[in-house]
This record gives sequence, C-alpha cells and structure tokens, in this order.
Amino acid sequence: MIERRPYAQLGHAQHGWLNARHHFSFADYHDVERMRWGRLRVWNDDSIAPQSGFEPHSHRDMEIITYVRQGAITHEDSLGNRGRTVAGDVQVMSAGTGIVHSEYNLEDVETRIFQIWIHPQQTGLPPAWGTRQFPSGERAGAFVTLASGLPGDDEALPIRAEARLAAATLAAGQSADYEIGAGHRVYLVPASGQIEINGLAVAAGDGVAVRDEARLSIRAVTDSEVILVESL
Repeated sequence: MIERRPYAQLGHAQHGWLNARHHFSFADYHDVERMRWGRLRVWNDDSIAPQSGFEPHSHRDMEIITYVRQGAITHEDSLGNRGRTVAGDVQVMSAGTGIVHSEYNLEDVETRIFQIWIHPQQTGLPPAWGTRQFPSGERAGAFVTLASGLPGDDEALPIRAEARLAAATLAAGQSADYEIGAGHRVYLVPASGQIEINGLAVAAGDGVAVRDEARLSIRAVTDSEVILVESL
C-alpha cells in the first residue's frame, strides 16, 4: 500500500514567525486517521522567520529529529549543549527523563526544517543531544542513513527506537531503490523536486505512507531531495 498525502491537505498553522504544515495530528490540528505511522508520531514542515524561533520548552520520552532544509537552526538545552545545524545536516535530541531546549533561527534568511518525533522503545533514560554534518555528496544517487536505532547503522546518529531516518539527493532522471525491513512501515517526503514512487507521482512537500511493501523504486522527475523514516 502506497498512499499519497498532498501537501495542500496537511494540517496548517500560521503563527506569523512560524508557518507550519502537519503530516500528523499536532497542537490544534487533530485527525483521528493521522495520529501516527508505526513509531513515527510527528512530521512537521516548518518555515521559521529570520531572528525568531521556539523559545525554551520541555520534552519527555521522545526522539526528536530536526532535519534542516534551508538556512540554519541554533539549539540550546538544559544539559548545556549548544549547536548550529545547517541545511542538509541533522540533529537528534533524546528527551528521556526530561529536557528543556530552544531552537532559534538566528540567521537573516528564512529557515526551513522537518521536525520529526519518534516514540522510543524505552522510557525513563537520561536525555541526550547530538548533531552531525552529512555533505549532500554522500547521498547523491542513493539513500544514506542519517539517524537510526536499527542494527548495523553504526555510523548514523543514534536514536532509541527501532527506526531509521534516511535521505537521498537525486538528479533529474536518476533513480534509487530502498529496501524495507519485514513488517516495517515507511513515511517519505520530498523536501524538494518531483518524484515517482513505484510509478506514483509525488510533489515536494507531499507525504507518502507505505506499508506491506518490500521495496520502493524512486525516480526523480526533476532534481530532488527525499527524506524518509522507516519503523515498526
């Protein structure tokens, strides 16, 4: 089963400094048909105005991944961590027993991010944070794992869930396959461009929910960047 969820039909919130699209129920957007996908709970497509951002707030027992698509995001938390993550890179915060953090766009241009929340396998663990650079050349023409809690993904940023975040950049006409673990689900979003998934046309910002499939064959119609989460 491969279901396209058009960008225009996603949940929407406009806060002035923040323009957000919600792939799953979040805040004031509630849809009983879109509560989660496997262990994936939240996928927000956020545009953050210059010199603004999320003021300090708390989280608990959630794996929170920020994938920066444009600009940069500056993170600071109650553990003393501080870091600036730029476009194409990723940061992971394991909220564990509780953490307070802020995320600001301190740049002079708009920042665009995917904010992704995944339910952990274990709760009550100490909080942690990490970030990593992933030059786009490393994922040109093929999927590269950026964050994972699955066996064998030792070079990725660790998360405390049986899940994987992967990304690929594809030139127009280029194709890439993705093998899906038995019983796993995938949720995929093109950050840019236009693609075909097993023949289904998908535009930038659309969500694609996948289950009961063993492989995805993805072809870029235009230059594209593709992000996915695989989980039980």
